[in-house]
Amino acid sequence: MKKLTEQDGKSLDMVNENLEALKAIFPEAFTEDGVDFEALRELLGDAIAEGEEKYGLNWHGKKKARQIALLPSLGTLRPCLEESVDWDTTQNLFVEGDNLEVLKLLQKSYANKVKMIYIDPPYNTGKEFIYPDKFQDNLDTYLRYTGQKDDEGFKVSSNVSAQ
Repeated sequence: MKKLTEQDGKSLDMVNENLEALKAIFPEAFTEDGVDFEALRELLGDAIAEGEEKYGLNWHGKKKARQIALLPSLGTLRPCLEESVDWDTTQNLFVEGDNLEVLKLLQKSYANKVKMIYIDPPYNTGKEFIYPDKFQDNLDTYLRYTGQKDDEGFKVSSNVSAQ
């Protein structure tokens, strides 16, 4: 087996790749210090959206999540031959680990080689149950659970079309 180096296990550096791609398209938008956003704005013309986003999926911490997703991973994927079935002949892999870290590691080594990925979401891990496991509750229980009705059964929101 080939000895692994740190570069072998390092995931893609998405920020650097994005900068290199942008530099290939708009070299005049770069200075020795980095991106000249005013020059880039001029090159893009009216295509730049001003102000807050109007449509999209937004949540508290989205900016931080995006920053974490762009950090390169230094992890290494290692096979577990004892737990594998037909290791030498199978075309399937079972990978266990943090979803984001594993996906970042697969992105480089398995680019254009993966047909499908099943991800088991990390619901109800640890001690705090964030998502309910039982869905046989009625609408009234759901409205109370989500804070749309108070303990006495009165609607909390004035938006009756949503309830």
